[in-house]
Amino acid sequence: MQNRNSVEFEVYGDYAMFTDPITKAGGEKFSYQVPTYQSLKGILESVYWKPTFIWYIDEVRVMNEIRTEVKGVKLKPYASKGSDLSYYTYLKNPRYQVRAHMEWNMNREKLKADRNPGKHIAIANRMIELGGRRDVFLGTRECQAYVEPCKFGSKHGFYDGKGTLDFGFMYHGIIWPDEADVTRLESSGDLTINFWDVVMKDGYIHFIRPQACSKKKIIKDVPIKDFGDGLVKSRTEGEVMNELVQ
Repeated sequence: MQNRNSVEFEVYGDYAMFTDPITKAGGEKFSYQVPTYQSLKGILESVYWKPTFIWYIDEVRVMNEIRTEVKGVKLKPYASKGSDLSYYTYLKNPRYQVRAHMEWNMNREKLKADRNPGKHIAIANRMIELGGRRDVFLGTRECQAYVEPCKFGSKHGFYDGKGTLDFGFMYHGIIWPDEADVTRLESSGDLTINFWDVVMKDGYIHFIRPQACSKKKIIKDVPIKDFGDGLVKSRTEGEVMNELVQ
């Protein structure tokens, strides 16, 4: 069932690179076959984000057939002159439908006056219609993407009725220090990386919450950025919309 604080959109492009961390260090990058939770969250944050809330990706639907294309890429070497040739494996012609919802960031008590769900969802949907506030990418900078509104589950998808595909153990995403759930005994100062086992059924991948991932690795202790006092003021919806069109 769709959450009342949710948004739905379609994102597509010519190429995508959801880098497998195992292949990233050696220079020969290889994309995961499906998008990660963090990559989709990053797309939505490029469309619209404020520290008042956190985006949670509920599910993604893979619309096109999963195909790859290998490209030769010239890289600047670290210890010599000239250039090195590496081979990157991209996803070709990717297209996804995404459903996500927002929840208030309870670690941001200074911004509680900005917790107006109607306002933020209205702005988010408007930004989806306009293609996002910032440039959108499918994984990496060279993979330019485009966002547009959609009804999640509509249209024909390549994997409709194709059954279950198991993609195995994959990177899920990051829990940033200010997004930690302190009710689950997580430290709000830890930068945590999550992993999980990915299963796609008839083209749909249902994401678990970051806190529900069983495999985690704490990278380091990072201070939470303080946005300061007096940054939030009450504004009418009309004032917000006028600001958007200027």
